[in-house]
Amino acid sequence: MKKVQRKSPTLGASPPDGAFVLFDGQNVNSWQDGKLEEGQLLGVGSRTKQKFKNFTLHLEFRLPFMPDYTGQSRGNSGMYLVDQYECQVLDSFGLNGENNECGGFYKIAKPAVNMCLPPLSWQTYDVEFQAAQFNKEGKKTVPAIVSIRHNGVYIHKKFRLPHITPGGGQADEKAGSLFLQDHGDPVRYRNIWILEKK
Repeated sequence: MKKVQRKSPTLGASPPDGAFVLFDGQNVNSWQDGKLEEGQLLGVGSRTKQKFKNFTLHLEFRLPFMPDYTGQSRGNSGMYLVDQYECQVLDSFGLNGENNECGGFYKIAKPAVNMCLPPLSWQTYDVEFQAAQFNKEGKKTVPAIVSIRHNGVYIHKKFRLPHITPGGGQADEKAGSLFLQDHGDPVRYRNIWILEKK
């Protein structure tokens, strides 16, 4: 049999004109509690100093090889959009693809397909995010809407997020930071950029 190594088509994607580079391996100046790991990788438990509302986001992550662990103890982290909606980062290679597995919005929605690659592979999330809208009285009129491609394939497309997920640093559904959750596992990130939209 011929060995095939799958690879995300957006791996190494360059930031477009006008994008803000959040992490390129040089420093952690854009991050609160940012930690350089293994030389030029970003560690977990990092939150951007800047807040964002509507945006395109590119992010690359690598899950550790933890064969003696299962479930939520296996390479666990999370990508929190505006510090409120968690898209799970977890070693879910070969699993069903539930809402608490890689690509799922925790306790809200599972990915349309499980696109998780094997641990130690570099993977991508490409996100289009539109923040919730409110009227003058502060009542939410339109929920946050998100599309995510995991390793180049849509796992959520124009999904309307009904509410926030647990564990973030905010709860108002307004502009917020990008937060990379720390669950004590050596998940690593690189090549993170964001393009703000009106």
